[in-house]
Formats: sequence, C-alpha cells, structure tokens
Amino acid sequence: MNGNGSSAEPRHSRRSALGLLCAVPVAASGVLVSPAAAGATSRQSRSGRVPEDLRPGGSFDRHIKALADRDEFSGTVLLAHRGRPVLSRSYGMADKEKKIPNTKNTIYALASASKPFTGLAIVQLAQQGKIKFYEKLGTYLDGFPADIAAVTVHQMLTHTGGMADPRNSDYEARIYNGVEERTAELMKQAREQKLRFVPGTRKEYASMGYEVLGEIVAKVSGMPFHEYVRKHIFLPAGMTRSAYYTRPQWLADERIAHPYMLQEDGSRIDGVRHLDKGGTGMVKGSNSARAFIGSGGGNGFSTAPDLLRFALALQGNKLLNRAYTELYVNSKVSGPPMREGPADPARGEGFHAYGPTSSIYNDQRYISHGGGISGGSTNWSIYLDIDWTAIVLCNYDIDVEAIIAKERKAITDSVD
Repeated sequence: MNGNGSSAEPRHSRRSALGLLCAVPVAASGVLVSPAAAGATSRQSRSGRVPEDLRPGGSFDRHIKALADRDEFSGTVLLAHRGRPVLSRSYGMADKEKKIPNTKNTIYALASASKPFTGLAIVQLAQQGKIKFYEKLGTYLDGFPADIAAVTVHQMLTHTGGMADPRNSDYEARIYNGVEERTAELMKQAREQKLRFVPGTRKEYASMGYEVLGEIVAKVSGMPFHEYVRKHIFLPAGMTRSAYYTRPQWLADERIAHPYMLQEDGSRIDGVRHLDKGGTGMVKGSNSARAFIGSGGGNGFSTAPDLLRFALALQGNKLLNRAYTELYVNSKVSGPPMREGPADPARGEGFHAYGPTSSIYNDQRYISHGGGISGGSTNWSIYLDIDWTAIVLCNYDIDVEAIIAKERKAITDSVD
C-alpha cells in the first residue's frame, strides 16, 4: 500500500459568475492553474485557505486511509483547488499478480464516468452546426424502428428517451475479440431494443441512448467514436494517458489498473485475466473486459491528473466556446438520481445536463458523473463556482457514495 499527498496555499483571486474563463499553465513549474488563479470572481473559501479537513492528514484523508487499511479501497483520490492539487493519495495494487502499485498516474477504467465525453462530442458537433438537439435519431442513422427513430438527440442526452439500460436486463456473457465485432453488435442491439416508456414523459438512466449517441458521433464526424474523442477531447485537454483502451492493452499495459471483482465468498478476482468470471454488483455476473473496447455508453480510461486537466480545459473554453460550454454544463431536466446515498438536507434536487449530472449541494453548483463496473467504482466532480475538482478512481467494488458525501460536505462547507 502506498500514499502520497500534496498541498498548495492558493493566492487570493476573483472569479466570474459562471467561472468559465481560460486555464493557464505556469511554464516555470508545469503546474496547471485554474481560471480563478489566473484572475477571475466569486465567493471565496474562508480566509482564502484550504480547510484542514481537506488537507493531507485531515478528516477526508484519514477516512480514505482507514478504508485502504481495511482493504476496502484500492485506487486514487485527488482534490484540487484553483487547479492545484491539495490532496493526492493512491492505495492498493494496480496489478496484484505483477505487484504493481496504484499511483497518482495509474490509468483506471471509468465505466459510465466517461459518458460526459460522449455528450461533449455531440455538443462539439452541434457547435459546428452538424447536429441539432431537436432532431430525431432517424435523421442521422438508419435501420431503427419508427418509435425509436423518433427519439431526439436531446432526449438521449438527458436520459428521457425511454431506451434500455443494462441494469434492466441480463448481463452479456459474450466475449468480443475486435473493435469492429463489438461495434457491429452494439448497432444491432440498439436497433432491436424496445422503448421502456414514451420518450419525453420521464427520466430513466439509459446507457443505450449513449451508445447510439456514440454511433451518431462516428457517422457525423466520419471517424470511429474512440478516435474522435482522442483527437477532439483528450488531446486538446492535454489528457495524454486517456484513451479507449482495448482488452489486450488493458492486460499488457502496466500503467492500467486491473479490475478486482468482488465474489460471493468475499474474495476478489482479476476481471481482465478471468473473462469467465463476473462480479456480484449491480449487474450480477458482468465483466466489462469482455467488451474488448469501450464505447459511447462508457468505459473510456483516464487518470486523476488527466481528469483535472479535463476540468480546466472545459472551464477554460478549450473544448467548446463559452456559449456552448454553458449549454453543456447547465441543468436540463430533473428526475430521481441513479444513486444518492443517505438522506442529506444539504443536497438539492438532481438534474442532468448534456452528459454530466448538474446539481446543487449546500447552495453550490457542480457537474459530476460516476461509474461502476464489476471491480471498479469512479466519480469526478467539478464545483463550478468555487474552483474545486474532486476525483475518486477505484479498482474495487466500493460504496463510492459514502466517499462522495464526505467530499461534497467538506468542499462546500469551505465557502464563506
């Protein structure tokens, strides 16, 4: 087990109401500085200081260490204020067989925490005039039944299209052995699905809608989905370790953490090395490594520092212009959250934006998205008005909501 931490004393700065200004790299140190540190305005943390609870040795740090000491956490946690890491910790093993520890630069499977990249790709193409949010699925893709072809881009982005989700069906035991094979099967499944409700009448989380959005990105852009995201999101954001890695890469690349799936007897098994095995979580028996590669529905790969770079690039309008950045992050529809943890009076109503969730906690706006696979639990949050980014990446099945609840309270309580 290993841990490392860092803290930075932020300078006093001001911030715009939406906090969507340019992120500035400091060449001398290579440190990424957030829009606020470059000179913008908003409410400040008390005395302009990082609260003790969030510093190395503080209550949040101690909580993560206690989990790791009990072998209930394996992964990386990063808290950053004004673009500077305040707390960075890594515990456990990325590959137990090879005795490779998790570090701050370990690459993790994001599961559904990569869905916002799909939404962002759609918004980028809309900014270019190549996609309209009100247009129907059938405008861009062929072969769908009439009722599904009538679902709009907006409805798929906001989970109001009535499409399917793996939680509503049996897990997939098939093992795929190529990108083309996996892509063809997803296209087939999308066209064979049945709507669960009349589009637009309610909100229900639907991974299939994001699979279809990924197909739209490929069709409209003229390049494979994973290549589009690499070229137009990861590279402009400086996310050099992020990609949609294939299963052979997942197995061979020592930078990538293996998923350790919880079994009925309490043991954990390496999902990449044991495709015949599945987990015991939300979709019993599932194993995401069977899919060969991620897609519009999820399982891109990233690191904690890369996700911080994503937060800075997004808020610095490097991925969209200012108007479309606001469109991307602002709340669109309300509905019951997929997971919300214990009752908390500080938690406001949950909303969905065009990819991430867009909600309020303790009167502070944040965008976020989590993900879960057998042997993996992830979440990232960007607190839009108070210059905080929080990232939790784990290669165990864990109760990530309990960690997020402590993060949310500590960060929003830091505001005057």
